[in-house]
Amino acid sequence: MDPITLTTARLDLRPFVPADEDEVYAAAQDPDIQRWTMVPSPYERAHAHGFVNQVVPNGWREDTGYSFAVRLGAGGPLVAAVGVHVREPDGHEIGFWTVREHRGKGYMPEAVDAVARWTFTALGSPRLEWRAEAGNAGSRAVAQKAGFRFEGTLRAGIRRNGTARDCWIGALLPSDLGLPSALPHLPPPAL
Repeated sequence: MDPITLTTARLDLRPFVPADEDEVYAAAQDPDIQRWTMVPSPYERAHAHGFVNQVVPNGWREDTGYSFAVRLGAGGPLVAAVGVHVREPDGHEIGFWTVREHRGKGYMPEAVDAVARWTFTALGSPRLEWRAEAGNAGSRAVAQKAGFRFEGTLRAGIRRNGTARDCWIGALLPSDLGLPSALPHLPPPAL
């Protein structure tokens, strides 16, 4: 897929580019980003370089992952990152982090909504999953504000730093946003 830019009332979301390396490196020095996300810890300059120069362009080119730099308006500062990754065969998974000084301003739910709508319409995904290590209340609050339905806790559901950890899981369907689905959905019969 060719890289695209999404816009909301306050935000521009575009694929990361090499010029974003310094801002990515600075943001990822936040202990909370290193604690709760899948970024390496400690986060080194080489990680930021590889992310913007290899991981992001390869994901777009190979249709395996779509990472967006979330900026406050065109050319504004980096406020967050949102990534969508293919989760075969059932859809896609979303992940995100917010730059410390931009937390609590509603940017992340706004960005997640834009990316979710794009995932359902452009990629034809029937389901978008959100996972976070159990205890990550900030991520859970964003997911709930964006309309994800909490589905439970997966024991040893994610691996990070060589350890299996329990994680929360939630999902968003196209119908949750008033969009048509690429596949029919048959919910269970009422008990």
